Amino acid sequence: MSAPLEIQENTILVIIGASGDLSKKKLFPALFGLERRCLLPTDFKIVGFAPDEITHDSFLSIIKSPIRLESPRFAEQLEQFCQRCSYVSGHEGGVKSFNALRRRLEQLGTGKKEQNRLFYMALPPSIFTSMQDGLRKHCYSERGATRIIIEKPFGHDLESSRELQRALDPNWREDEIFRVDHYLGKEVVNNLLVMRFGNEIFGAIWNARHIDNIEISITEAGGAEGRGSYFNGVGAIRDVMQNRKSMPVLKVAYLSCHGRSNADTRTTYNGATEIFFSGRLVHRKGFYSCSLAARDHVLLTSFQARVLDWMLPIEHVHTIIGQYGKSSDGEKPAFKDEQDVPNDSRCATFCAAVGHIENERWAGVPFLLKAGKALSGSLTEIKIHFKPSANATIFSTQPLPSNTMTIRVQPSEGVFLRINTFVPSLSTQQTSAIDLDLSYHGREIPEAYEVLLLDALKGDKTRSVRRDELDASWKIWTPLLRHLDDEDAETMRPREYAYGSNGPEGLDEFIASYQSTSSKGSSQGSPNGGESFREDISRTANSSSTTGAQDVPASFF
Repeated sequence: MSAPLEIQENTILVIIGASGDLSKKKLFPALFGLERRCLLPTDFKIVGFAPDEITHDSFLSIIKSPIRLESPRFAEQLEQFCQRCSYVSGHEGGVKSFNALRRRLEQLGTGKKEQNRLFYMALPPSIFTSMQDGLRKHCYSERGATRIIIEKPFGHDLESSRELQRALDPNWREDEIFRVDHYLGKEVVNNLLVMRFGNEIFGAIWNARHIDNIEISITEAGGAEGRGSYFNGVGAIRDVMQNRKSMPVLKVAYLSCHGRSNADTRTTYNGATEIFFSGRLVHRKGFYSCSLAARDHVLLTSFQARVLDWMLPIEHVHTIIGQYGKSSDGEKPAFKDEQDVPNDSRCATFCAAVGHIENERWAGVPFLLKAGKALSGSLTEIKIHFKPSANATIFSTQPLPSNTMTIRVQPSEGVFLRINTFVPSLSTQQTSAIDLDLSYHGREIPEAYEVLLLDALKGDKTRSVRRDELDASWKIWTPLLRHLDDEDAETMRPREYAYGSNGPEGLDEFIASYQSTSSKGSSQGSPNGGESFREDISRTANSSSTTGAQDVPASFF
């Protein structure tokens, strides 16, 4: 199996939907970030494509508007970057628009032996299918590599996801498709595998014998804010939990993999390479050699899909859903007050759910998943609660707080490991929970879209969602979605919570029912007095400084 083809020269990136918010706020700044780091290929070109009739200068204004010029050197680099960019209007629609785009691509490739093309689909899902079909028929490169980058959501449920894949199958090979969510480009999320496999100390304790529960939370302080109509048709589960929750679960649980020792590479009689994991065929390729690095990449992605296969479908009885109402002071609107949101909307802007992975290593460990809008703070983190120490009575008559590993994605990226120690004193012997702070002090962290775009240029699909992973993820969430969509299911009507609050009533009790006493937090020896999630989130999420021991509570909810 050969390594992925890295596109180095004569490359054109076509941004479909170049006048939209995603392109303005994320894609163009990320591409300029790669420009500043000299990571873009030689003779790299960017073509914007959208239905708007705008001039070249207006297009450059769109590119420049979100970029802050921190130095004269930045201004010089921005001008160089803009020389790479041009725009094609698709206002005519249909074949005429695709032909106009094809002519521009051919013009940029005149006199060149090869021309590689990347298409970034920054589009509403409703027009994705017809757009990718037109790109394949009229703009596919016949003398170079072609790749298509798809932004979530990947369908509406299991069947629509499969329907989307069926539309892609005749036009694109799986190695040409990059399914991306910017969350998967986050530095801390990608660091999970390195933490596990690069540190032997975690190998023996990463299992149900030592871990009590795992919490994964993605909360936002803002509401729908002008996107009410879109969010009403999607909801928190489809927008966040189906992918952004399933992938962290996958990465944490993947850390349980027994390593390469269970992998077996075999060469068949006709020279094909087959890779087996625990006796199961996970990959077959018709090449005579298979490098160790390439084999490990196949094992990584194949095992990720197996982890999701082991996860049971989320049941509605293990779920709390909510919808935000007005803030307590009446200044912030309710979700139903958003433009184009019906008064009888049952859209879930909040969801807390419990998942289980049914394999030997994780059986009995609850994965506590939470996502929501209009909460008291914005926070994304993974918190692993270990079981209490069996030797606690040696040091104290009170239970000691459980050890906790916090992997914070945002804000203040970092990893924090809470341990119990003695408080230095000559008069008393008192224990205290403190944090080992592994935060990213002084480091420049790449933007997620910089990482994902560079992956597509390199052909690295490690952070791309595979079709079998996507299928397995939808299997987990589709039964719950169908239950929520059932108008007769009165028990699943969202509980209203105030804008800026900590979520629906009953959340604390719901989470506590899946945790042991020690992992809920204890005031004994804890610097923060064992404060709860409700007390902690607004202070932690709104803090701009790097979090230390006082800022990371022993309990998340």
